[in-house]
Amino acid sequence: MDEIWLSVDDICKHLNVSNETDYNWILNRGMPGYRVGRGWKFKAREVDEWVKSGRAPDPDIQPEQTRA
Repeated sequence: MDEIWLSVDDICKHLNVSNETDYNWILNRGMPGYRVGRGWKFKAREVDEWVKSGRAPDPDIQPEQTRA
């Protein structure tokens, strides 16, 4: 059976993260996704493997601010 493609909203619900976090992960962390027209599509299995590999940072942890 073929795997269903998920939208940004679907993958955000799947991972329980915001759209902003998802787009940040796509652009800066190598989250597996495919550009289709003006949007993005995902395979849950690929994204789950990416998360398990440890490349997805915890969205609740903010980077430390630099001290002046």
